[in-house]
Amino acid sequence: MTDPTTTTSPAARSVRKARGRDAGPTAASRRARVLTYAVLAVALVATLMPFAWMLLGSFKTQGELLRDPSGWLPKSPTLSNYATWLGDLHIGHYFLNSLFVAVFTVLGNLVFCSMIGYALAKLDFPGKRLLFALVMITLMVPGVVTFVPLFVMVAKMQMVNTYPAMILPFLASPLGVFLMRQFMLGIPDSLLEAARIDGAGQIRTFTRIVMPLCGPPLATLAILTFLGSWNSFLWPLVAAQTQDKYTLPVALALYSQGQYGTQYGLMLAGSVLVIAPIVALFMALQRFFVQGVATVGIK
Repeated sequence: MTDPTTTTSPAARSVRKARGRDAGPTAASRRARVLTYAVLAVALVATLMPFAWMLLGSFKTQGELLRDPSGWLPKSPTLSNYATWLGDLHIGHYFLNSLFVAVFTVLGNLVFCSMIGYALAKLDFPGKRLLFALVMITLMVPGVVTFVPLFVMVAKMQMVNTYPAMILPFLASPLGVFLMRQFMLGIPDSLLEAARIDGAGQIRTFTRIVMPLCGPPLATLAILTFLGSWNSFLWPLVAAQTQDKYTLPVALALYSQGQYGTQYGLMLAGSVLVIAPIVALFMALQRFFVQGVATVGIK
């Protein structure tokens, strides 16, 4: 009699191998997964450490920060730094300035970048490829290059020290146009043709068909634009020349400089107040942000 194990067909051996793979991860794959999680945990700790030090340092006095800059836990916790910002320095006014500028900048980018992205993705017109190439070239130009010409233009229009000076130059961004175009390329043309057959014009097709499908990239664009506007320092410092027009980063930089040096506790507390809205916004929209980046990335 022959041994059954020696006469097993190749198909049977393949089935056994498949069952072995389905039985669970091997020791090597488990070690690789543990190593991956360990590396990610170290990266996470390294990323969060500066923020944790900033938060704890905001409860320290100026003297304690100067005596032990590398210390973590405050020996005598105090809320005086936050009280100074919320009371004497009227941070609420600068917060509203930053919020006003950031919200209108975000709204402008959502509208204009979506319109330009739709035109570049779904409309046919002369110079379409050239226009998209110009957008990509503009994306690679540093903002410092256009800083002086932009200020000269704003000054000639007599808009220095006004809110429009901090909003209008940034109502559309090359990154936003690229983001929306890449996503809209994935919208089926048959869907738009069906809307046109039903009698919908370009505006109705854009507002009623295309925009409802663009939730993830719109959320991504909103987060990126809000982050850039909220953290902007150099342009608001030049465009806003009186205290009533200062934004949060400008107020933080100017008022944390005391008569005898930098007030580090005041600076750390102000930094916490500046990044808190950004963290809250990202936590609320992180699902759409990740989905939008992933969707655009596979186009």
